[in-house]
Amino acid sequence: MQTRRQMLFGAAGAVALAGTMVPNTRAWAQGASSASDQLDTVLEAFYQEALDDVPELVTRLGLDSGARAGAKRQLSSASIAALDADRAKTTSQLARLMVLPRAELSGMDAINYDAMKFSLETNHAANRRFVYGSEGAGQPYVISQLSGAYRYVPDFLGSQHVIETQGDADAYLARLEAFATVMDEEVLRMRRDVGLGCTPPDFVIERTLTQMRGLLTDPASSPLVTSVADRAAARGIAGDYAGQATAIYVDKVAPALQRQIDLMSELAPQAVHDAGVWRLPDGEAYYEHALRASTTTTLSADEVHQMGLEQARELSARADVILKAEGYTQGTVGERIAALFKEPKYHFPNTDAGKEELIESLNVMTEAMYKRLPEYFGTLPKAPVEVRRVPKFIEAGAPGGYYNQPTLDGSRPGIFWINLRDTAENPTWTLPTLTYHEAAPGHHMQLALQQEADLPMIRRATFLSAYGEGWALYAEELAKEMGVYEDNPLAEVGYLQAALFRAARLVVDTGIHAKRWSREQAIETMSSIDGSPTSSSSTEIERYAVWPAQACSYMVGKLVWLRLREKARMALGDRFDLRAFHDAGLLSGAVPLTVLEAVIDNHIAARRAA
Repeated sequence: MQTRRQMLFGAAGAVALAGTMVPNTRAWAQGASSASDQLDTVLEAFYQEALDDVPELVTRLGLDSGARAGAKRQLSSASIAALDADRAKTTSQLARLMVLPRAELSGMDAINYDAMKFSLETNHAANRRFVYGSEGAGQPYVISQLSGAYRYVPDFLGSQHVIETQGDADAYLARLEAFATVMDEEVLRMRRDVGLGCTPPDFVIERTLTQMRGLLTDPASSPLVTSVADRAAARGIAGDYAGQATAIYVDKVAPALQRQIDLMSELAPQAVHDAGVWRLPDGEAYYEHALRASTTTTLSADEVHQMGLEQARELSARADVILKAEGYTQGTVGERIAALFKEPKYHFPNTDAGKEELIESLNVMTEAMYKRLPEYFGTLPKAPVEVRRVPKFIEAGAPGGYYNQPTLDGSRPGIFWINLRDTAENPTWTLPTLTYHEAAPGHHMQLALQQEADLPMIRRATFLSAYGEGWALYAEELAKEMGVYEDNPLAEVGYLQAALFRAARLVVDTGIHAKRWSREQAIETMSSIDGSPTSSSSTEIERYAVWPAQACSYMVGKLVWLRLREKARMALGDRFDLRAFHDAGLLSGAVPLTVLEAVIDNHIAARRAA
């Protein structure tokens, strides 16, 4: 599975800084006397430790050459010993941070300190209480439809492991062998956790087995084999890489994957149907910790649940007005949106040609948005962004869309990956908002600017869901304020449906984990609120079952961004500048929402003093 350490350094593998990146411009030195220099020294040490611990991160950063060339042949261990080492590292880092003189820090130094302290304290508290799952709280199951090496390694090898030389191709083969080792380590971890009372729900096991069996295929058609063979051939690299990869796949990878299939098949008869983590050891407390980690707040499950209900009522009322004006008058808002989803005239053909047409339309849409960004942002990313299709072999269990960060050297742009397993899940009226969320002014603006900001490297490479996903939802609202839906009322319904979707997440995530709702009750509730098809709601609810509280980060984060913008507007009056507000929030990098408040307070003070 992806460890908590891996997740902190990228959303779904999203972080990818360049090997040519310059270090933090402020000087730092071992033994420096000032509090600022001491902090820089400690944060640089944390960054180097992250590179030592996570070879996939080294590759994403473009640093897998020279002194760190060996990392290109490795994958992170999933062993119990490695998990224990991760937890010990968190304890050590927290202790080293806490001895620094926080009272002597100000400005961005204080922000950097507080951001790191929150993450380390939150994970440390969970580590002391829970044995099962990953480091911290929020990923209870080692293997599921969304966790495990079988889920992230094929995509990582295909999209992140660069093959330019024979050494690169040989390193791919080494990682392919390591893939088998990691899967066997996960089996041992999983058996340990099952013994502790941590078994995934039956529907999770069923979905996981479907995906695993899809990966277990003829070597000639396996992306694990064809990826290295095709790319080596395209580069003119000598050697029988198809043959070598096939041998590793047949002798090591396929047997290890089969052992995972056997384990999950063995667990299936004893698995229960309950979706929530409340049934796990100390499960109610586990969810509380996960909620704190994901939202970076102290909100309770009841408070989050009520927030979702209130947002759903407000958004439904707004959608009702537009739907009636467009002639959709029968049924609840959710039922009318559900009917819109089913109208074929809003679907691209569910063919490869239709899907290519869909992607091209989104790239055109993104280019048009990019031209308008200078009106709303003082600083723009240097890197471009483009839209691509989620690889077919992972689309069954993958999210509807996600983003990969660019490299600074231009070798890879920012990428918005859209899941096109069925174009009916992406009607034309939903696509603008999805694109603004994942590309610009959403994730691309936030993550690309963060990697280019003058921040310690550990902070350039960190992702916090409440901040990052909250920004992406705020960006959806910003797009509406920019007037992009003025001539397209149904696209505005798409914006409102997306917001209802995130409001529904607050309701159903807390429903299954804190209020003990069934999977079916959660699916029905979600579809009734946002009108999404049952197939889509099912995938979402199953996601929340294995990734508790993460889905709550989106709307909670958005509401904080909006509240802080209004706070700055009211405090500054005529001195308020939207472009300056955006720059202040984005160039600070990912921070807990409590720390974002301090960022904006600093911005207000600076604008007043100017």
